[in-house]
Amino acid sequence: MAIIINEQEKTFTLQTNNTAYQMKVNPYGVLLHTYYGKKVPYEDMSYIVDNDMNPNHVVENPKIKGDDVYCAIERLPQEISCYGCGDYRESAINIRNADGSLGLQLVYHSARVEEGKYSIPSLPAFYGKEGETLVITLKDKVYDIYLHLYYGVLAEYDLICRYVKIENKTKNPITVEKALSVTLDLEYGNYDMVSFYGKWAQERLLQRNEIMHGKSQVFSTRGTSGHTMNPFAIICDKSATETQGSAYGLALVYSGSFLISSSKCYYDSTRVVAGINPENFCYVLQPDECFHTPEVAMVYSDEGFGKMSRCFHKAIRNNLCRGKYKNARRPVLINNWEGTYFDFNADKLVAIAEEAAKLGVELFVMDDGWFGRRVNDWGGLGDWSPNEEKLGCTLKELSERINAAGLQFGIWFEPECVNEDSALYEEHPDYAFRMPGRTPALARHQLVLDFSRKDVRENIYQQLKKVLDSANISYVKWDYNRFICDLYSATAGAENQGRVLHEFILGLYELLERLTTEYPDVLFESCASGGGRFDCGMHYYMPQAWTSDDTDAIERIKIQYGTSFCYPVSTMGAHVSTVPNHQTARVTPLSTRGLVASFGTYGLELDLTKASEEEKEEIKRQIAQFKQHYDLIQYGEYYRLISPFDPYSNFCVWSTVASDQSEALVACVRNRNPGNPSPEIVKLFGLDPNKRYTVNGGERKYLGSTLMQNGLRIFVPFGEYTSCLYHVVAAE
Repeated sequence: MAIIINEQEKTFTLQTNNTAYQMKVNPYGVLLHTYYGKKVPYEDMSYIVDNDMNPNHVVENPKIKGDDVYCAIERLPQEISCYGCGDYRESAINIRNADGSLGLQLVYHSARVEEGKYSIPSLPAFYGKEGETLVITLKDKVYDIYLHLYYGVLAEYDLICRYVKIENKTKNPITVEKALSVTLDLEYGNYDMVSFYGKWAQERLLQRNEIMHGKSQVFSTRGTSGHTMNPFAIICDKSATETQGSAYGLALVYSGSFLISSSKCYYDSTRVVAGINPENFCYVLQPDECFHTPEVAMVYSDEGFGKMSRCFHKAIRNNLCRGKYKNARRPVLINNWEGTYFDFNADKLVAIAEEAAKLGVELFVMDDGWFGRRVNDWGGLGDWSPNEEKLGCTLKELSERINAAGLQFGIWFEPECVNEDSALYEEHPDYAFRMPGRTPALARHQLVLDFSRKDVRENIYQQLKKVLDSANISYVKWDYNRFICDLYSATAGAENQGRVLHEFILGLYELLERLTTEYPDVLFESCASGGGRFDCGMHYYMPQAWTSDDTDAIERIKIQYGTSFCYPVSTMGAHVSTVPNHQTARVTPLSTRGLVASFGTYGLELDLTKASEEEKEEIKRQIAQFKQHYDLIQYGEYYRLISPFDPYSNFCVWSTVASDQSEALVACVRNRNPGNPSPEIVKLFGLDPNKRYTVNGGERKYLGSTLMQNGLRIFVPFGEYTSCLYHVVAAE
């Protein structure tokens, strides 16, 4: 049983295969957080909590007389934290009551268990009929304001999910000024926070900082999750590594502005909160109306980061991604962007497609520049009608020519943005976010459409539907090349501007749900100027995302390394591009570019009509190898062996191991090239210690325990940025 309720002790315990999470209602009605960690036999864990009484704090128990009428709530580990009634630490929920007061005083009201993992109205969430849901309801002591805390348990992945439903049962409007999804109070211990920062072309770079007194935060105020911080973080022991120590992973299933904040209080406990960024958020909740926060998914591992990551990988692949392609083999594609940019017509595209088909490519994707007035990035965005004069044919005719070459046909859209130089903007300037009386700040010469408005979404839907119905389109690249500023909705009214950012994301989700449902055979890939919206929210609708606009293989090993802490290989769009690389000017061997791209979705981003015969043969070999090992790469157990940030190694090494331990791939990339380098020995993980394995078809048979304890010596070809791949196979 995943959920245990002990009525006598007033405890609620969630259990996964390897972890446990416990709460308790104390004598004052406060819902305490008492334990999150390794699975142990049931016991009331609240003995560890300091329940000292203090008359300066304000949770009153009328059953207790004398001096002990108040509980020191700021000393208690709480399951959800609220501002205004004695807890001075970071809050998760701030509500301004109809009388203008700001505060909630929550006490336990009720609890129930539901079969299956919950879903959230209008928001993405992990799913699973095999899961269970616990709902705990808390009520304010004064007003009829209820917080329903939802807990979903997917035991197989050690995954516990949380969200909060705020319900206004008063007779007056209330204002939700802060609506985070989770409070995680850790009573003792010293922790680090691992997060993933970056910028365009350098997304999800790893950083690790000590949680000290004061706040450590990762966040976005951009209206999207963004390049600069990812909505995923790890709270870990100071000694935690890939293979040992405690690690708590928190992934926000949301694509908008977010906040993950950690802090240590004056008596050294640690608090973590996560959810919608309260910056520019203000939601008026009418009587009998509810507000649903986004979901936060949590995994605890007592075996370091690696085990935590593998739990997230399986849960995201199997119980977050949906549709035909969540676990189906996806086609190898070629995208024309870096090969042609805006300079193309149908004949040029077909010529590239014909060359690609000879090498084993299965899908051709036409990127930006095929529609409206679009000859550069100054105009045309918002007018989703094929430019037949530029193409030299209709979209249907182009798709037929691509299909005749033996490839499926895909197309690029950027539906959330608009150029001022477009028919859509000229007809509907109010569709775009811009503040009255101010000149808007452009990015890539474009504005953001107000997707909080149904009429705007309907206009875009009808345009996209017309295109998708006009030709045999098998793939959509959904791009988004700027962030939101000049935030103002022309129709929301002054009192509702604080809800527009969130409702923009809800509108985006509504449109994605509609399109992915109506076109179930289309493979949708998310993109946001590269990896600017690589998050669990988007993966609910699209099983893969363009990981970064930086296609340089050496930079990509860092980006994909950081991404792998939460997200599986199968979600990472990765392509082989030309050299010198368009983002870094680096010259990297084609074999290395292919190896790095193969530990993603593997595709091409170049003009094959300009490739040499030798290059074509190498690409053909790579595609055949990728297809041969597809299941192992995409669905194997992923291990990070040597970090690209390791100052003592000249290599980055990672591996993937079959679930039955029958085989493994070990990938090695030389990212530094000193003179007279030392030998590299790599200890493998995940093999069967009692099985014997061959390496790259060699005669020697190594015990799995030997390869894991003594290691494998790496021999990488001499040269700059070279690489190699080891195939480790269980002997007969």
